[in-house]
Amino acid sequence: MTDLSPAWRRWRGGRLATLSDAPGTPAYGWIPDGEILTHGDRIAWVGPADEADAACRALLPPHAPCDTQDLYGALVTPGLIDAHTHLVYAGSRAHEFELRLQGASYEDIARAGGGIRSTVAATRAASEDTLFALAAARARQLMAEGVTTVEVKSGYGLSADDEARCLRVARRLARELPLTVRTTSLAAHALPPEYEGRADDYIDAVCRWLPAWHAEGLVDAVDAFCERIAFSPAQTERVFQAARALGLPVKLHAEQLSDSGGAALAARHGALSCDHLEHLSDDGIAAMARAGTVALLLPGAYYFLRDSTLPPVAALRRAGVPMAIATDHNPGSSPTLSLPLMLNMACTLFRLTPEEALAGPTRHAARALGLHASHGQLRAGHVADFALWDAAHPRELAYRFGERLCRGVVRAGEPVGANASS
Repeated sequence: MTDLSPAWRRWRGGRLATLSDAPGTPAYGWIPDGEILTHGDRIAWVGPADEADAACRALLPPHAPCDTQDLYGALVTPGLIDAHTHLVYAGSRAHEFELRLQGASYEDIARAGGGIRSTVAATRAASEDTLFALAAARARQLMAEGVTTVEVKSGYGLSADDEARCLRVARRLARELPLTVRTTSLAAHALPPEYEGRADDYIDAVCRWLPAWHAEGLVDAVDAFCERIAFSPAQTERVFQAARALGLPVKLHAEQLSDSGGAALAARHGALSCDHLEHLSDDGIAAMARAGTVALLLPGAYYFLRDSTLPPVAALRRAGVPMAIATDHNPGSSPTLSLPLMLNMACTLFRLTPEEALAGPTRHAARALGLHASHGQLRAGHVADFALWDAAHPRELAYRFGERLCRGVVRAGEPVGANASS
């Protein structure tokens, strides 16, 4: 008979940055000569190499086969988690980049019919297969730099059918790629042209659409853009109430262009994360700290829009608010597909330490997606997602910007990508 029990694998010869938050763990969760024992898609044990034989004797059933994989001195981290992306869209906004350099502001462009609305038009005109092909190509670029989990937002359809198409494309990414995908409805992203001057009516429509998308299994969370060029706090709260009535967690694009009080609003609804936060107030920080809401920093958008107001990193640090890092990949304000580059930007622009930066797309990003019990750390019981790097120490991942350091990834216990075990 064929043995269908989960495979045991022993991963030897790695420099491990576990990013564990267990008490007494050294910086980075650093184990300079470590091993990982996996059983199927889960980590069974992590620790120093000189303790691995005893761990295997204790954990493996008698005579159970165990495949040994040599990591050849690679730096091993948890698989990276990109917790804020807009991967599903068509079209380009390179011309808007040019306009901004000629003096137009992000808000000027949006009010003139550009910005999100131009991407909505291109996305609505594209077929579902085209949207999938474009999104899959972007996802593969993220994966090539160590990403094993990604959040994908809708928000470029802005109609019941087109938003559902975008969410279905995101679900298809998870089926056809070795990638964990969390989907977020961002229908409250911008006002579509057919609702011009009727923002409240559009919010009513979004609240009506959510139950159907939820029933179809398309939505893991609900987001909104609470800003003067998007939706008011009162309109955002209506979306949150509809989401919470369905048992869906919420998150928010908050305080990017102004302090609208969105972070405090989101925190009152137990938001998983508030994202951007350049104009976050002390009251917003306190509310997020009380709620356990993650501050999701997006240095790519800050850089690309040439912003000059820094998110209040020192105050977030003092308040104990976890700080995640993501690409915010989108066509208008952060077209990057390099999460490691965001680590460098988080350090150089926002003054995070390299250790804080690496915690950003690992354990804190997992919390921002509601996955902290299973992802984002190399520890027993977590999913066996890890990335292999040509680096001697984890601080190099933030330091060596512009280099392709990822050797490959292991996802759910299986090697993926070039040279995953050589």
